[in-house]
Amino acid sequence: MVNNFSQAEAVELCEHVNGSCVKTPSSPGPRAILCTLLGLGAVLAVFGNLLVITAILHLKQLHTPTNFLIASLACADFLVGVTAMPFSMVRSVESCWYFGKSYCKCHTCFDTSFCFASLLHVCCISIDRYIAVTDPLTYPTKFTVSVSGICIVLSWFFSVTYSFSVFYTWANEEGIEELVVALTCIGGCQVPLNQNWVLLCFLLFFIPTVAMVIIYGKIVLVAKHQARKIESTASQAQSSSESYKERVAKRERKAAKMLGIAMAAFLVSWLPYIMDAVIDAYMNFITPPSVEILVWCVYYNSAMNPLIYAFFYPRFWKAIKLIVNGKVLRSDSSTINLFSEEADID
Repeated sequence: MVNNFSQAEAVELCEHVNGSCVKTPSSPGPRAILCTLLGLGAVLAVFGNLLVITAILHLKQLHTPTNFLIASLACADFLVGVTAMPFSMVRSVESCWYFGKSYCKCHTCFDTSFCFASLLHVCCISIDRYIAVTDPLTYPTKFTVSVSGICIVLSWFFSVTYSFSVFYTWANEEGIEELVVALTCIGGCQVPLNQNWVLLCFLLFFIPTVAMVIIYGKIVLVAKHQARKIESTASQAQSSSESYKERVAKRERKAAKMLGIAMAAFLVSWLPYIMDAVIDAYMNFITPPSVEILVWCVYYNSAMNPLIYAFFYPRFWKAIKLIVNGKVLRSDSSTINLFSEEADID
């Protein structure tokens, strides 16, 4: 921190006032590359998720309990792209916060709320897929629109309650007041968490993650069992109901593969950030500012989710083409048949 103007000649400041943060110098080339990479993530998070939300809400054929979960997930990721990523991009590139002290706390709350909402939605989707794979014939009666709605409400309630209860009660600063004072400077936006809240943050990550890993392991075992059963009966004459069951099983195993890809992306994005937060809190905040890149790994998960959960499904590709081509503006566009049954199970 710089507190007098005599030092301003040697270093660049975020604001030309006493108590300003020091601005980290950087050359134009790396700044341009960094700005491009971070900006691309923000654009993908905003427009990719907006396409998913529009497709699901507008097209009646996509009005299913699973897709409502995906739409709510896309809403959380869209809000990350709107309220968090652009401002964090400026801070990462410029190493300064230009948006005021009040919005600093709002930004932190939005960041935490929407990222954790995204995490909890992924967990709910894994549960949905587990029910669909293990019991595909009775799945429509078990995971209904009402159940999906309860999952959505709880995911948003817990994530928003956690975030705002931490940062707007100043509970995150208890016991680390000296550190907060040392980090406070004009043009900065660092909101450290004490050990208690970091531990809670870790548990909010750890418990859903362990649950998802266990659930996905069971999904893989069930899918393999179904595959062997289908292969053993492939050469035998089957009734129409058995044929339908086989098609449903194939479709749900395909959805399980997408869940596996989503989980891998989730772990790669979240695990380094969470581990760094725990180490930082229990090792006297030794992490250098450069590891803010780990925050962007979490942000990029919001950009990848629409690609994984939506764009890899043919029905979503067709829906997005309808949106891009402007065909959704037709009066009958909401009832367009997106996919034939045969293509849906390939």
